[in-house]
Amino acid sequence: MIRHAALTLLIAVVPCSGSVRAQDVPDDVIRADLLPGWRNPDGTRTAALHLSLAPGWHTYWRSPGEAGIPPRFDWTGSRNLASVAFRWPQPQVFDQNGLRTLGYTGEVILPFDVTAAADGPITLNATIDLGVCDTICVPVTVSVTGDLSQGSGRDPAILAAIDTVPARRDDLAGCSIEPIRDGLRLTMRVDTASLGPDEFTVIEMPGTEIWASTSTDTRSGATLSAVADLVPPDAQPFALDRSRVRMTLFGGGKAVEINGCKG
Repeated sequence: MIRHAALTLLIAVVPCSGSVRAQDVPDDVIRADLLPGWRNPDGTRTAALHLSLAPGWHTYWRSPGEAGIPPRFDWTGSRNLASVAFRWPQPQVFDQNGLRTLGYTGEVILPFDVTAAADGPITLNATIDLGVCDTICVPVTVSVTGDLSQGSGRDPAILAAIDTVPARRDDLAGCSIEPIRDGLRLTMRVDTASLGPDEFTVIEMPGTEIWASTSTDTRSGATLSAVADLVPPDAQPFALDRSRVRMTLFGGGKAVEINGCKG
């Protein structure tokens, strides 16, 4: 087990169904520590959230897949904080009651880069809503707080997690859109070698409240096409910012990320 001193920790487990009994959820279902990390030459800081899950339990990637609860982060109460950008390690693929989901088990390090609002120390105060699952699923609220000036150098655990972040392709995917009753249908196309018979794609609109459906993937030689419906909160067609689209291709134990597309 990776051991770090917790800066401050508060966990609340709230059953998502009246059928869930308190004894079904272990007291130590999840533990969270804030790893203060280090200062980068450009003035930003790299830190991480360290999650420890009880045996048999898992939590979800930024996009949980066909089922599950996506993580939500609230940084209200932080001091001297301008922005936080996560670097998500490659998740595992789970079969959850016949549905494909993406997430993590055991010890999880989630690195992130922090930009200060001004010169001086940064104090983080984060409330994180997570879903955790075994034979049952429950929402969990984890709160961590800490002064990032406590960082003492380049943490090997954070560096190891960064090494597992999916590779990014610099070229843009091709894309086309068509309006549907409650949003848009997006088709993304990319020339790439197959990652194997189990390959699949995940399409996202990060930084927005736009929901993306599970994609339908087809191949024609070296060209992979992924089709997903994008639905905003008001369930109406909208103007798509193609630079905000993100597609991640999974398969063969690998993952590749493509940000943006061109029509």
